[in-house]
Amino acid sequence: MWVCGKLSGTRTQAQLLRGLLPASSRRRSAAASYSASAEPSRIRALVYGDHGHPAKVVELKNLELTAVGGSDVHVKMLAAPVNPADINMIQGNYGILPKLPAVGGNEGVGQVVAVGSSVTTVKPGDLVIPADAGLGTWRTEAVFSEEALIAVPSDIPLQSAATLGVNPCTAYRMLMDFEQLKPGDSVIQNASNSGVGQAVIQIAAALGLRTINVVRDRPDLQKLIDRLKNLGAEHVIKEEDLRKPEMKNFFQDMPQPRLALNCVGGKSSTELLRYLAPGGTMVTYGGMAKQPVTVPVSLFIFKDLKLRGFWMSQWKRDHSPDQFKELISTLCDLIRRGQFTAPACSEVPLQDYQRALETSMQPFMSTKQIFIM
Repeated sequence: MWVCGKLSGTRTQAQLLRGLLPASSRRRSAAASYSASAEPSRIRALVYGDHGHPAKVVELKNLELTAVGGSDVHVKMLAAPVNPADINMIQGNYGILPKLPAVGGNEGVGQVVAVGSSVTTVKPGDLVIPADAGLGTWRTEAVFSEEALIAVPSDIPLQSAATLGVNPCTAYRMLMDFEQLKPGDSVIQNASNSGVGQAVIQIAAALGLRTINVVRDRPDLQKLIDRLKNLGAEHVIKEEDLRKPEMKNFFQDMPQPRLALNCVGGKSSTELLRYLAPGGTMVTYGGMAKQPVTVPVSLFIFKDLKLRGFWMSQWKRDHSPDQFKELISTLCDLIRRGQFTAPACSEVPLQDYQRALETSMQPFMSTKQIFIM
């Protein structure tokens, strides 16, 4: 289910949705394509027909599954997480939005059940993940085009495979693409307990980088600090502590970071900038505070700082499918070596979707909700 007609030439969401229905049903309206059915042969999916609060607009419905065409792949979904981008899409607040009605979910892992006669890259039994956003992974089964999928090794944990294609890729690319960092260099980030934040900690540690991880104060702060340090975080600091004069002494034994990763915006991002080394770069990949990034003029003039943005979907458009597959392979190697694990996950049956959606939107949530099919 490729959103907004996917610019790279892959099939649009509407085309992929038509693959769920027999030819006689394709003449009906898009809304009719999602009509509920009690037939046991039909698959279940979380569908939204309007933008709004996820727990209110998302419904569990039954969809028909068509036969596999020559270039199609029948996939049984195994697990699919709830990410902030999924919530934003449903709310209508994301950079790309699918044509409605749409099946929710941009990430997940499934197992190939059958393949069309011209399919060469995957075979029955293989584990596969989406090649890009918008596939609609919150469903029990689907028929996708071969080009919409990437095979992943079967020797990595299921939760790792289900959460591999978005947050870890974002973390790796931000660490590699903006500053030429070497072992011993430091990186500072906010939202350090997020999926990307946890991935940054682990990948940075594998690369020999030191991390300064900023989190909001909370009742279970020490528990969070211990968990992040177990992942490889060197320092975990409250946002309030960044504003204290004593922070100036912190960098007497720690190199000033050349890279800052911002997922919050507002005052939090301004504080990150204050501690960047001259000529350093802050990369913004999210805006949880829903506030603009504000930069004091003095930091531009006297420190010559650089502000950049990153969006994994755009990276995929700018790079070939083989480059994305290489990225996935690199992350799988880290998993095999025990240097990277999935974020803390709470497994939820598909029918309990309202609870999962509500939980994923709660503040201070460090556990990722993941649907188990």
